[in-house]
Amino acid sequence: ENLYFRDSRFFDMRDAKGRKLFWSRGNGWVMGGLVRMLQVMDKKDPKRPIYTKLFKDMAAKLVTLQKADGYWPASLLDNDPGTPPESSGTAFFTYAFAWGVDNGLLDRATYEPAAIRGWAALGRAVQPDGMLGWVQQVGDRPDSVSAKETQFYGSGAYLLAGTAMYDLAKKRANPR
Repeated sequence: ENLYFRDSRFFDMRDAKGRKLFWSRGNGWVMGGLVRMLQVMDKKDPKRPIYTKLFKDMAAKLVTLQKADGYWPASLLDNDPGTPPESSGTAFFTYAFAWGVDNGLLDRATYEPAAIRGWAALGRAVQPDGMLGWVQQVGDRPDSVSAKETQFYGSGAYLLAGTAMYDLAKKRANPR
């Protein structure tokens, strides 16, 4: 699937419709972690191609799972139209896509529009009081989420996405 289960307890778990359970935020941590690793890993490190391939393979799967509204669902394979948004996974994926395009690892024509849709979705998740909503509560699996729910790590992922989108937009406005 080019996605990660939360841990071995989830290998055989399925949702009510028989779909495997791939947690959005958990896979978001992986994508965010891969970005951070690739940022600091020496370009000549013999293991770098392994992490670059993992990043590209996960991105290729994740881009197909983004919903029309720009969000990714809490359970990545839950493509039901009524599935609520989840902003922490969306923020991590937006961050990874924007960074990947900006650094030449991901195809601009495919991933920049997905990053832009993700960023727009995140803007809609900001509540009137300034808090980022639609952040699934602490847990170890996909779970229900609402507009009023937030967590600090959702805000952190939002800030990562914002900085990557800023860098991407800045380079588009001032190409070298």
